[in-house]
Amino acid sequence: MLSNVYFREKWFSLLMGSFLIAYVVIPLGGMYLRADWNIVLKTAADPEVISVLWRSIWTAAAATGVIAIFGTPLAYFLARNEFKGKSILEAIIDIPIMVPHTVAGIAVLMTISPKSPIGSFLVSIGLEPVNSSLGIVMACIFVSIPFYVDSARDSFASVSPRLEKASRLLGASMLYTFFHVSLPLARKGIYSGLIMSWARAVSEFGAVIIIAYHPMVAPTLIYDRFATFGLKYSTPIAVQLITICLVMFMFLRLLAAGRVKAPRGGIILDKD
Repeated sequence: MLSNVYFREKWFSLLMGSFLIAYVVIPLGGMYLRADWNIVLKTAADPEVISVLWRSIWTAAAATGVIAIFGTPLAYFLARNEFKGKSILEAIIDIPIMVPHTVAGIAVLMTISPKSPIGSFLVSIGLEPVNSSLGIVMACIFVSIPFYVDSARDSFASVSPRLEKASRLLGASMLYTFFHVSLPLARKGIYSGLIMSWARAVSEFGAVIIIAYHPMVAPTLIYDRFATFGLKYSTPIAVQLITICLVMFMFLRLLAAGRVKAPRGGIILDKD
């Protein structure tokens, strides 16, 4: 009897959720069906398109890498400490989710403009923060921060502090405990944060176009082709970008689920 009830509840939940699945699959599937595949194949060999897609991938990866380096200790700190003003700090981290992306672009542009102190410093050391790949990376960092930090914080919070204390009592240093106990146990949430952060960065348009219309990334090129030539010539690039993202998502999700082997540290409590 209970098994029948569970079976009905399970399929009822799936049926209700299938509306959202269909809402994603139908528009994307329709784009694949309506695309002119002769043009898709031609654009796949277009050096400009290849260059733009590659720029989208590596700038998003660079932004995610910077966020991971600085966001991981921040996420751990937030997970392990309660203090006055914590909710304000967490709200600041989440602000990029709430503000319109064009506003985010304007804010970053004002910060890194050659007329600003930071921008003038970057120019003085030979870097070009506006209309450059560096500007794209900086825009992507701003909009992607919450996706990594929030996921990593929740993942660290799920790790029992007792394991860390046991490691320290056995003589391990704080850094050794972090890299061999806390980080491996939190890896699934960290993988998810990296996936979402990279995805947010690779799809960013509003903030990027304010800072760097050129060099183009994939969302900018799609918009440019749509405004100039219409759907017929913008859809093939969109199909290619979605295909790349789908493959990356599948691989990274399998990696996060542990179905793809990846180098990782073990949970070792002995310093030796």
